[in-house]
Amino acid sequence: MKINAGEIRVGMLLEYKNDLWQVLKTQHVKPGKGGAFAQVEMKSVGKNTKLNERFRSSETVEKASLEETDFNYLYDDEANYIFMNPKTFDQIEIKKDIVGEKGKLMTDFSISSPLVIPDPDVTCTKIKPNEDEFIILACDGLWDVLTSQEAVDLVKKDLLQGMSVDNICEHLVNHALQIGSRDNVTAMVVMLDVV
Repeated sequence: MKINAGEIRVGMLLEYKNDLWQVLKTQHVKPGKGGAFAQVEMKSVGKNTKLNERFRSSETVEKASLEETDFNYLYDDEANYIFMNPKTFDQIEIKKDIVGEKGKLMTDFSISSPLVIPDPDVTCTKIKPNEDEFIILACDGLWDVLTSQEAVDLVKKDLLQGMSVDNICEHLVNHALQIGSRDNVTAMVVMLDVV
């Protein structure tokens, strides 16, 4: 996206001279004689070099179009910080000199002890012939937003409407997400054929 030189701000990323530049400093000057200009100090994102450039206020520059993606910090080695995309689990490395002083703010999580300690909700129940029709197996993302009875009622209603078990499971998951589950949601319905 083209912007006027007067719109350049610190922190922006610009595409200039076949490279990607981060704006470090900018000063907008209107001299007594001549036209106004922006004095801009930039740092190359890829090459880690600096450039001081003067842009006339009538000039346009290309503001970089970027897609923002969240990554979680995992750990660092001698030269890089390693991050992970929490949705895809893809890992990337970013050189320490690019991150700079901000890298000191990152906290390394020790993996010597588990980060999540499961506390399963397990009960043993005898199946009652002619009463129990199915079992719902689901992770906490479902149970965070639905009571056991609400889930049972939903499955019974869907069975009465003639829905397939696959569609019922999908309906359970979608319903949990629609009413606000923020956790992983997985559900399975096991039909019982009690003899």
